[in-house]
Amino acid sequence: MDCMKVGKLILQLRTEKGLTQKQVADQLNISNKTVSKWECGLGCPDVSLWEDLANVLGADILKLLQGELKPNRPDVGKIDRIQFYVCPSCGNILTSTGTASIACCGRQLQPLCPATADYSHGPKVEEIEDEYYATISHEMRRNHYLLFVACVNDDRIWLNRLYPEQNPAFRFPNMRNGASLYLYCTKHGLVKYKVNALLSRS
Repeated sequence: MDCMKVGKLILQLRTEKGLTQKQVADQLNISNKTVSKWECGLGCPDVSLWEDLANVLGADILKLLQGELKPNRPDVGKIDRIQFYVCPSCGNILTSTGTASIACCGRQLQPLCPATADYSHGPKVEEIEDEYYATISHEMRRNHYLLFVACVNDDRIWLNRLYPEQNPAFRFPNMRNGASLYLYCTKHGLVKYKVNALLSRS
């Protein structure tokens, strides 16, 4: 571990948070001299302090240990490039519109890769005024169900959480402009459909 790099990162994050060395030290129940020592690269935090230090500084523990924050590429503002993540432990649904480091329940999550859509078994979509109404034949048991559906175009996202025993039917907004509909099955993963293609077969 490079204590000099770690110390510089601690200093950077502390400054960004607007915290003094004493404020950081008080939250960790240590002396402010210890924090000063870290920031000068004269030592690294004890292993027992890493989790609390990361929480105080609002940082990822792994990045602290590495002593560097590598910025992601700037978000280009296109929501249709959205990526979905589902925590295998708690079922939490997370999204990002660009490259991101996403973790939940102590696990690093990988973005879901949509499977090739089988339109013959896809949802049936009807247009009702300014909305769409979708129905799909899908199991909704506790060990096999649709966890969420999402409609996405280049500037908006609509997300609907579903639950076991619920009827797998839903309304979603007419977003036009080549919107995509995503369905996530707890057993078979994520599938992406083009809304216009679903409408043409209904």
